[in-house]
Amino acid sequence: MPFSPSQHTVPERLLAFLDRLGSELDRRGDAVALLGLGSVGRDLHRLDEHSDADFFVVVDDAAACDRYLADLDWLEAAHPVLWSFPNSPAGRKALLADGLFAEYAVFPLADMSTAGYPPGRIHWSRADAPAGLETPKVPVPHAPPLEHEVGEAVTNLYVGLHRDLRGERLTATRFIQGYAVDRWVTVLGHLGLGDGDAQDAFVVDRGVERRFGADVLPLADLVPGYERNALAAATLLDLLEAHVELDPTIVGAVRDLIRRARAAAQSRARSSA
Repeated sequence: MPFSPSQHTVPERLLAFLDRLGSELDRRGDAVALLGLGSVGRDLHRLDEHSDADFFVVVDDAAACDRYLADLDWLEAAHPVLWSFPNSPAGRKALLADGLFAEYAVFPLADMSTAGYPPGRIHWSRADAPAGLETPKVPVPHAPPLEHEVGEAVTNLYVGLHRDLRGERLTATRFIQGYAVDRWVTVLGHLGLGDGDAQDAFVVDRGVERRFGADVLPLADLVPGYERNALAAATLLDLLEAHVELDPTIVGAVRDLIRRARAAAQSRARSSA
């Protein structure tokens, strides 16, 4: 089935692309399986107009793997490639025609027994493909225990506020509005306060807007921007205190830093007025 531009939805176009890709792999003979991941894998219910194609191609051996990574003719045969770049030793990201985007990796069959990846879906496989390729032999990493995540969250605030006071506000923003918020998301999962899909073990912040309400994840105050680290830190510390037990010593230290960061921000504002 050759590619032809259409007015079909992105989910329809993505699945049609994978169908064509499976046919091309079948024709070549040195491919073993095509695994869909994420929203084109086991989470087909998440497919929407903003989805892309994440997939693995499993091939016979290392020589075949090298061919697939060196030459995109197999991908071009399924869908025109407008631009791509190698994003890992095993794969690439590619902008495709007709508004599609793909991220893929290629593995020799022998490597699948040691590869770590989220469970996927067999979109196509050769008749002699071994069963179970869609399920990793290496266990998906589990979230660290609650105590670890709570400690990481509050110390991310502590370190981030010190960076803010030092004038390193970009790294401070990452600690306070990035790393600490990720840890809070994991804490919420431990506490059973989310709805819908389970947490993505590889991308913690994936789909948090669907999973958590603003009462436990007020993102506008947790991620208010570069100049507002003190607000973000105070918001998260309040949430932590409301839901988990914190040692008063670290709480006092973080609150002192929040006061100092607020004073420094007010001083900067006066200086720039």
